[in-house]
Amino acid sequence: MIGLELKVPPPAVALLMAVAMWLAAYGLETLAFALPERRAVSMVLAASGIAISSAGTWSFWRARTTVNPTRPEATSSLVTTGIFRVTRNPMYLGLFLVLAGWAAHLANAAALAGPLLFAVYITRFQILPEERVLAAKFGPDFEAYKLRTRRWI
Repeated sequence: MIGLELKVPPPAVALLMAVAMWLAAYGLETLAFALPERRAVSMVLAASGIAISSAGTWSFWRARTTVNPTRPEATSSLVTTGIFRVTRNPMYLGLFLVLAGWAAHLANAAALAGPLLFAVYITRFQILPEERVLAAKFGPDFEAYKLRTRRWI
């Protein structure tokens, strides 16, 4: 399983999950449910996700560090300000929220598993390997950051 670590860019994982959610929703139509204000709920979740991801990307660009999730060793600075005071992984949280918005749009119980599976996969194959690199690179500063800021939210 170590072969999957840092190999598939998280936006690609999210896109694959979105397709799987769509296939599940249409393959298991009996699991559909009514969701009042479905359009509004899905739009708020997706827009929140885009905003949170964008804030994280902007913080990386301002710090002049890499935004490439497959190369955490290229990180030049530990970003702990802005949205990174609230979550250590705003880009992944944002993708999770976009998937949650897609699940709300699909209004199908099978699709609800998508964001959760994304979180499990990203934690295991992206976040944990990134954290190992950051701990080796930034030592006590990263450990202190981990103590004061949650991984997701």
